[in-house]
Amino acid sequence: MSKHKIDWQINRKGYDAESLKSAILCNLEYRLAKDQYSATNYDRFLSTAYSIVERLVERWIVTQQTYHSKNPRRIYYFSMEYLLGKSLENSLINLGLYEVCKEALEELDLDIEEIRNYEMDAGLGNGGLGRLAACFLDSMATLCYPAQGYGIRYNYGLFHQKIVDGKQVETTDSWLSLPSPWEIERPEYNFKVRFGGKVEHIKDAFGSEKANWYGGEEVIAKGYDIPVPGYKVNNVNTLRLWSARASEEFDFEAFNVGGYISACEKKLVSENITKVLYPNDNFFEGKELRLKQEYMLVSASLQDIIRRYRKENTDVRNLHKKVVIQLNDTHPALAVPELMRLLIDEHEIDWKTAWTVTTNTFAYTNHTVLPEALEEWPVELFEKLFPRILEIIYRINQALIHDVSVAYPNDRDRIERMSIFSEKGYRRVRMANLAVAGSYSVNGVAELHSKLVREKLLSDFYQMWPAKFNNKTNGITPRRWMRVANPSLAELITETIGDGWIKDLNRLRDLEKFADDLGFQKKWQEIKLSCKQKLTTSIWNEEWLEIHPATMIDVQVKRIHEYKRQLLFALFMIAKYIELKEDPSTRIVPRTCIVGGKAAPGYDRAKLIIKFINSIAEIINSDSTINSYLRVLFLPNYRVSLAEKLIPAADLSEQISTAGKEASGTGNMKFALNGAVTIGTLDGANVEILEEVGEDNIFIFGLTEKEVSSLKNNGYDPNKYIKKSPVLQKVMNLIATNFFCPDEPDLFRPIYDELNGKDEYFLMADFDAYLAAQAAVEKAYTDKSLWTKMSILNVARCGKFSSDRTIIEYAKDIWGIEPVPISLTEENQ
Repeated sequence: MSKHKIDWQINRKGYDAESLKSAILCNLEYRLAKDQYSATNYDRFLSTAYSIVERLVERWIVTQQTYHSKNPRRIYYFSMEYLLGKSLENSLINLGLYEVCKEALEELDLDIEEIRNYEMDAGLGNGGLGRLAACFLDSMATLCYPAQGYGIRYNYGLFHQKIVDGKQVETTDSWLSLPSPWEIERPEYNFKVRFGGKVEHIKDAFGSEKANWYGGEEVIAKGYDIPVPGYKVNNVNTLRLWSARASEEFDFEAFNVGGYISACEKKLVSENITKVLYPNDNFFEGKELRLKQEYMLVSASLQDIIRRYRKENTDVRNLHKKVVIQLNDTHPALAVPELMRLLIDEHEIDWKTAWTVTTNTFAYTNHTVLPEALEEWPVELFEKLFPRILEIIYRINQALIHDVSVAYPNDRDRIERMSIFSEKGYRRVRMANLAVAGSYSVNGVAELHSKLVREKLLSDFYQMWPAKFNNKTNGITPRRWMRVANPSLAELITETIGDGWIKDLNRLRDLEKFADDLGFQKKWQEIKLSCKQKLTTSIWNEEWLEIHPATMIDVQVKRIHEYKRQLLFALFMIAKYIELKEDPSTRIVPRTCIVGGKAAPGYDRAKLIIKFINSIAEIINSDSTINSYLRVLFLPNYRVSLAEKLIPAADLSEQISTAGKEASGTGNMKFALNGAVTIGTLDGANVEILEEVGEDNIFIFGLTEKEVSSLKNNGYDPNKYIKKSPVLQKVMNLIATNFFCPDEPDLFRPIYDELNGKDEYFLMADFDAYLAAQAAVEKAYTDKSLWTKMSILNVARCGKFSSDRTIIEYAKDIWGIEPVPISLTEENQ
């Protein structure tokens, strides 16, 4: 950049390459105070990103002005996670500035690919829940809905995963160690959030009782805004994140008596609330911190929503007519009693009216079919942290129990199941029951999941309020997961059928007529090979792990959990290894098995599975007799930016969870959209992918949800399946004889014992069917034209799985909102 000077005659706010180049140089020199000698690569990224933010800001301001003047009904999305990934390329594509920016950077002797690689993934999420929220924000902006997201600004992400001696090691994910160009601090939007203290009830002059929650600790929630641009529209919505600050920056009284540490202590304790995403819940302190995060999110967000509402409206008793709040899982369920508190205590509304407003404001999305995954919190923790909130929950529960008793007289078991409080063992607050009681809509995220929610998980509530329950199958944004992640394939599709698919994914159906076209197939194959080569280069440069791009790329990437059955994939690797060793005639299809994902720090079994897979990899990859036909890799620190490289390169997508355990999954959709063929069980959204792509273009195996349930109820014996499977016996024997841990005998004994004993997730029952499905995969893969056709048809039939479709259904069926397209005129610019 040394030879380039700022041309002050150029409009640095324009949308052409010269204007953008001028803006980049100005930001480097005047915002970052750097020249060509002192500027780092990250500075060059920052100056580019700041230049794009400048072009977002005018649309952002006009968007908020328009929403204010038109005063539409708005949707607010509450989520503890937003897995945003990197924002530069997505923003450029949504603004239609990618080629312009590429040209501007080339004129500055910079490469746009290198620049975008310097950006760090935002550490605001863990897995599918956070990525879904990010996709939804993109779709809401693209569809011009008046929407805003609320979340937590974590200083540190979940953790940075390293693999040392085959084991997961957690280090800090300090994504904010360098400045983020996308966030704008909002010091004017600070809200007080109280923890602890006491509640007194006093009567006013008219004899009405009022609650006064006082004392305890006050924390300030400080706002940071991130712009969310829609694709080729002028709408730029907002994601507001809260950061905790002490209400008093410094305790001078303590300092004056010589206590510097204690003077700072209150500030440090307060700000710890938003330091880390997902503390380890094996410890009571971690649980307390997590609950504080949940309450801070909902309290600050509701105060902000009411503040905004009152700028445009007068009577908070009509809040629900202008505001709808979607609760992304149970984590924000405290919003129900908190809104009641604000309406009753702060705005002096009577209980009945406040409850009407509240129950017409909230909608709740359930994201699990696992009863143990539903949040429950100790009542004593509520007593300690939010005594007033607990009082309100008691009263909500009293009314709920009354209604249940009237509807189902003398059914004490039902009353116990539906109560917000669990009395078994120590008393707990059931967050899912609270969310259902306080919401007018309850939805699952896939057809099978919603069915299980209605019939099993929340069946009592469904029987009482059937009209509340509905399904909204998840989706993904094609802008991020095709246009950004796989630009070569996106370009081929656009050349073939036009670019309408980017906003209407159903148009991909037009690709079906090219599925048998050998010329089109050849281009498709070349793009897939190119994606594999890019992945190979990236992984070698970052991890020094080798992939052969000519092999079948077989991938399972997701959070490590027993029900997701990474262990079943590992058992297949062992079986394949044995087959290749024993029978050279089977050495036909070279395969690279790739696994990625993080295990929760306190989840010992999941961490042992990671070690197990790495130990398998060590044996297989070092065996020169077969390692040209089978390789195994565990990719550390799986994240959005890695997914964007890995998913386009995949041939086979492993979606093999135990039937009835996965709510939906969106990874399955991302792989299918990029032309990977699925091997999977009839679980989550796999069921709907099968319906869309057809049984000839997917490999389905294993027990159904009903079969799993029946087997469990009738007494499941995994040894029965081991005894009748010679291959499985050989696999289990290698584990039992420490073949994969010769230096640490019995390291994997817990895995062996679980599979022989309880086998909670039915791996033994599904193993032979899985092996047969994998054999069918290899047979199909040897027919290059057939496999390419299957790949094309997977993409062509993925239209249903756009998050745009999902959001349109939410808007129509649940939220009752309309688009508000933004127009840019000379006056409002």
